[in-house]
Amino acid sequence: MQVINGFEKYRSFPNDSILAIGNFDGIHLGHQKILHLLEEKAKNHALPSLVLTFSPHPEKILGGKIIKMIQTLDQRVREIKKIDIKAVLIVPFDEKFSSLSGQDFIQKIVVNTLKAKVVIVGENFRFGKNREGDTSLLRQSASRFNFQVYSIPPVVKDRMTVSSSLIRSSLQDGKIELANDLLGRLYEIEGKVIKGKSRGKALGFPTANIETENEIIPPGVFITTAWIDSKSFPSLTNVGNRPTFNQQETIIESFIINLNKNLYGEKIKINFIKKIRNEMKFKTPDDLSQQIKKDFEKAKDYFSLKS
Repeated sequence: MQVINGFEKYRSFPNDSILAIGNFDGIHLGHQKILHLLEEKAKNHALPSLVLTFSPHPEKILGGKIIKMIQTLDQRVREIKKIDIKAVLIVPFDEKFSSLSGQDFIQKIVVNTLKAKVVIVGENFRFGKNREGDTSLLRQSASRFNFQVYSIPPVVKDRMTVSSSLIRSSLQDGKIELANDLLGRLYEIEGKVIKGKSRGKALGFPTANIETENEIIPPGVFITTAWIDSKSFPSLTNVGNRPTFNQQETIIESFIINLNKNLYGEKIKINFIKKIRNEMKFKTPDDLSQQIKKDFEKAKDYFSLKS
């Protein structure tokens, strides 16, 4: 899959394209539906498939909102790559781009630059200055510029409408199993192992302290899987501020089961599977150690590990 950063690096495909447009943060079940339709239509038309996405999120520029992303841009691209897509075009969303009218976006970007013969968007997709463009405007322009429009309704799972905003709030509340259901896979963060204060080691459970660019880290104690050098390891991960030690900053620390290795500087990925409990303040470090032993036993039971 080709990854193109910005229109200035975009070189038109030999003919036309089949295009999907969206933020696609999380690549959740709804996004997957759009991308699989993109793949299908590209094969039917024998034309290359193209995803047009944006960074940063438009709401960060337009709405002045504090939006925390489900994925880093690299994670988003890697998830799209799992589907048979020809190229991803990442457009820097800035004031200049946001000032395009809805009609200019269609004519200058969709038609003239990307030569789209099919355009696939979510049903609630908005575009253009002041979010004036919608699927109705796309359909009005389709006959004039000779392209087809498919607007995909949201996916509903267990009577809930799947959306990036619902996944964000679920993750921030520590509701990892709900978030995983809506994503259609395990939530993942990635980063680098850094040196911590060795408190886990002192408690008998040496942990990997993780520095990450992921913006949403669900709080609590979780059964997780750690990936190091493309190998997976059962693990137990705590996200919080160590209230027993009156610490203020949020830390991510993972106890990697059955791995005795110095991991400082190593790249690591953590898949969140199941929440065990909220972070708690204990009277003494020994009380905390006893609770970690119980958490460890739950993790071992989950992975069916023997002592």
